[in-house]
Amino acid sequence: MTRMSVLSHPLLLGFEDIERLIDRASKSTGDGYPPYNIERVPQKNDAHEALRITLAVAGFATDDLDISVEDKQLTIRGKQREDKSRDYLYRGIAARQFQRTFVLADGIEVRSADLNNGLLSIDLTRHEPERIVKKISIGS
Repeated sequence: MTRMSVLSHPLLLGFEDIERLIDRASKSTGDGYPPYNIERVPQKNDAHEALRITLAVAGFATDDLDISVEDKQLTIRGKQREDKSRDYLYRGIAARQFQRTFVLADGIEVRSADLNNGLLSIDLTRHEPERIVKKISIGS
């Protein structure tokens, strides 16, 4: 049986990649940890649009975090190491690992990442594609 979707309309040619991206975004983990913000960052001189993703990663060091982009998907992984030298009487702060993914649209690039006061900030830039008009001649 053939799978039908909104993007399989005969007038929408070549949108299979978008459908795969939507499927991937809907399957991403949604446990809510770590909490995050996404904000639009004001730019000077009409520069490209800038976005910032900020994740609350208190207790994680730079070496505990891994940020990668593969196939239009930004993945942030965090894994804390157990400190075997400590003898806890009570442990309320767990060494928790996480993976948070964001699907990136065409033209969005990761510019930088910074860890400060337990907040991981990832700056993104959106480049506007050029509008190209091409005249197609009709052959005989």
